[in-house]
Amino acid sequence: MPLLVKRCSVLAFVFVFLALLSSIAIAEGEWQVIKIDGHDYLSVENISKFYGLPAEVVPSGEKIQTNTADHPLEFVSGSREAIINGARSWLCFPVIEQDGKFLVTRTDLAKTIEPLVRPHRVADVGKIQTVVLDPGHGGHDKGQVSRYGAEKDFALDVARKLRPILQAKGLRVIMTREGDYFVPLEVRAQIANRARNAIFVSIHFNSSGDDPNATGFEIFSFTPRGAPSTSDGNVAARAFNNQPGSSVDAQSMALSACIYHSLLGHLPEYDRGIKRARFAVLRLTKVPAVLIEGGFLTERGESKLISNKDWRAKLAGAIGIGIETYQALPVKKQPPMIVADYRRQTKSAPVDPVIPEGGVKEADASLLELVGRSALLSQPQPATPAPTASLESEPIVP
Repeated sequence: MPLLVKRCSVLAFVFVFLALLSSIAIAEGEWQVIKIDGHDYLSVENISKFYGLPAEVVPSGEKIQTNTADHPLEFVSGSREAIINGARSWLCFPVIEQDGKFLVTRTDLAKTIEPLVRPHRVADVGKIQTVVLDPGHGGHDKGQVSRYGAEKDFALDVARKLRPILQAKGLRVIMTREGDYFVPLEVRAQIANRARNAIFVSIHFNSSGDDPNATGFEIFSFTPRGAPSTSDGNVAARAFNNQPGSSVDAQSMALSACIYHSLLGHLPEYDRGIKRARFAVLRLTKVPAVLIEGGFLTERGESKLISNKDWRAKLAGAIGIGIETYQALPVKKQPPMIVADYRRQTKSAPVDPVIPEGGVKEADASLLELVGRSALLSQPQPATPAPTASLESEPIVP
């Protein structure tokens, strides 16, 4: 009898092993990896088919539209600019064309497209008890100053308005500063790192020395390991550098998506995009972290808008809804509302999030096989030397 049991166990193991091999073979078949100069790419067609989302690539130099639902995935040949679910997003690397196919790096599939398309699938996403609100600047550091006031004051007011909104949702709120005084960047990060099950939301307002007409929202999370920041124009030279990454970059990108879609959905501002940067507060923070730029103080009309306390209350409310959406991801286990959903909601009764016909594909074994578990499950990155630049090497205001 023991021998029979042993043989059955062996047979069962063999069957399970063969089934596993079969599933892996099927999974690998879903992706056609194209190697160029030692780096891995996937075709836009391949990505579109996997997610079940229509995709389009427009010629280099042509503008893509954000107000169409016909193509949830839109790319520009030769550019890092993309539209994902109706919001502008910035890839780590440009889309390239080879043999009639448009190609996206495997890094962008794992670090950009996956957490933006399926934020609810990111490991440990939404598991938060504490929100650390970081009003930018303070004290002698006024930030950008307009004819209507200083960035430091507007940022603090938004944080103060946001705090009770989050507390009403049962969240603990910690402010990196409660008044008009200066807090070093590394201290802001330390406050977040000491908090339990926390996220970090830094609130700023933008400026431009080159374009006085620049307007709109943008949001940043930390740049992935081995990738350039969005503002880094010299992509070719620094494309695969050895800058350190973050073990929570997928959660940070999911948080960016939830907040940013709410901002655009509730306030009719220009969409500058979901971006990446190595700002000190993002680089030093070990919890999911984003930095919000809530409009330009260098543009006359927008600076007047920002100076309006009622508008700042709306901004705080939109950020609060985005954070609540992020917190609900592991509960609802479905794609969160996007820009179009919020805008429809303001015109009619609340509606459920729009999910593409057939739903977004849930079986992601092939994606894990393709990009590796460390990429999608946010396991710690290999240790790398700390950057030699000072904390102030990349300013908070781009």
